[in-house]
Amino acid sequence: MANFTLDDVRQRTYKARDAWWTVLLVDPLAARLVKVTANRTNITPNQLTVGALILGLGAGACFLVGTWPYLLLGALLYHLSFTLDCMDGKIARLKGNGSVFGAWLDYIFDRIRVLLCAIALMAGQYLITGNVAYVWTAVAVVFLDMLRYMDALETYKVRAQMRAKLNATRLEAHELELAARRLRGEDVTAVSEELRAAESALRGDPEADMEDRVLGEQPTHQVLQQGFHEKFPWYARIRPFLARTRIRPHLFSGIEFQMGVFVVAPVLAAAAPGAIIPTTVVAGAGLLAFELVIIYKFWLSTRDYSRSLAKLEGKVEALRAELPEQVPLLAQRVTP
Repeated sequence: MANFTLDDVRQRTYKARDAWWTVLLVDPLAARLVKVTANRTNITPNQLTVGALILGLGAGACFLVGTWPYLLLGALLYHLSFTLDCMDGKIARLKGNGSVFGAWLDYIFDRIRVLLCAIALMAGQYLITGNVAYVWTAVAVVFLDMLRYMDALETYKVRAQMRAKLNATRLEAHELELAARRLRGEDVTAVSEELRAAESALRGDPEADMEDRVLGEQPTHQVLQQGFHEKFPWYARIRPFLARTRIRPHLFSGIEFQMGVFVVAPVLAAAAPGAIIPTTVVAGAGLLAFELVIIYKFWLSTRDYSRSLAKLEGKVEALRAELPEQVPLLAQRVTP
């Protein structure tokens, strides 16, 4: 058997930044469970993923009953299901036995869990009260969960495309400038300030991307966020604190939304019947507010991208005019 320590688990499996719910309420337990699981069992990440779904289905069954003891039990099972869901990725990173199929399975089972628990929770309350508002609340929960995942995936894809285009153009400009300097007999090791700035703009954005880095890796600087920082200079002052605590600035993400609906709302409803809809509305409003911030930040980054690309393309055109015979060969070398 392996002999991983708790520090090994933290250094090799913790994300550099994560949701505050995960950092404060899940990781302390999950890390210890991962240590025991990794050292004393041969449980695989995919088995943990399946276990998380089973617990999620158990939570849904409790929600469907709808009475206060089952609401509390359902909330507990859902939180344990999410803890197992966090453990599968940690085990995969710790042991290096993750897979593409495992990542797909984790994503699909997450969506199934949210869908079934939303239907079960609201259906249980509808059967007890006859209030049709619970039906529409279930639709809203499923829609918001779908919306935030679609937004995250599409934003990630477009950012990757922007970086690829900037990178290809930067490399072309770099090659052309080197050729021009050689022709002029200048020092080819010097890099122009414009190209240096373009290169720094290609570094990773830890917030907008999938945040799959772990502690111990050096986080890169932000990509194409100059406009955002100019409009919100206070953001730079809170970043160091959030970085130290591993809490990401996206304070109300899909994780907090899920926990608000499937943990906080059932617990409150056990003490105060009728609390599920107001709590879900608050959770949904928080999710929408932060998603709008992400969209706004992404819009600013597209403007930064357009300006950076225009400068690079202008540089390329000027160098091509100076070295017309070099263009075909250089274009072949830098085309992605």
